Amino acid sequence: MELKHKEEINNKNSTLRTSIRQLVEHRNFQPIVIGIILLNGLIIIAETYFTGNNLLLFLDKIIVWIFVLELIVKIIGLGFRGYFSNRWNIFDFSIVIGSLLFYTTPFVSVLRLIRVLRLIRMIPAIPALRKIIDSLMKSIPALTGILGLSILIFSVYAIIGTTFFRDVLPYEFFGSFHSALFTLLQVVTFESWASQVARPIIHEVPWAWAYFVSFIVIGALVILNLVVAVILSYLGQEDEAQLKEQMDRFYKENQELKRDIQEIKQLILERNNN
Repeated sequence: MELKHKEEINNKNSTLRTSIRQLVEHRNFQPIVIGIILLNGLIIIAETYFTGNNLLLFLDKIIVWIFVLELIVKIIGLGFRGYFSNRWNIFDFSIVIGSLLFYTTPFVSVLRLIRVLRLIRMIPAIPALRKIIDSLMKSIPALTGILGLSILIFSVYAIIGTTFFRDVLPYEFFGSFHSALFTLLQVVTFESWASQVARPIIHEVPWAWAYFVSFIVIGALVILNLVVAVILSYLGQEDEAQLKEQMDRFYKENQELKRDIQEIKQLILERNNN
């Protein structure tokens, strides 16, 4: 009798968990979560205009508890192992728990940071954004080589700049190695580099045009394109991996279908022989 009672309880728990899992995996569940995140962003933006507004603070508290409820529902529906096996779920968990723990903290700056980080939950909520971030993370090992090349090029040009242009412009441009690095960063981003940096130096040192042109070609065009090429290659690999996975699944289904047809054919032949 006791064993039967336990089985009934387990069946009820299993049914409840299945129902919650179906709720979590429903096609309208994720859009609703995205809508709440967008509403949270609008409230945070509104608070920059109406600081300390009681209505906005009340709505923010409600959204925090909605996120907590979403977290609990997902953990129940997917299970602890299923939920925490996804690193994006771990990220969501950290943001929500951080929002809950720091909501009453006296450190206002920490609370504001956590509230802004809640908007980053949009990334795991939208598959396209999640795909881009996953590709960026996978491309980091390949980008380290490009980063090393960039450091080398910047260092060489910074040393050349401090050697020849130290006395042409004020100290904050090429007066030291670190200031030269910052100036080269300004040049590579094309931010007022011609009028503020290049032309005054070329006016005093005519051959300096070769310095700036070569640095822009190497630093801004070549290296930037290398970074873009690496990231795009990993985005393409993601698509190829998904395509290969689908083809493997279709192949397995095709093989199973062939086996089923062979078994049916064998049963028909045996029946006809009998």
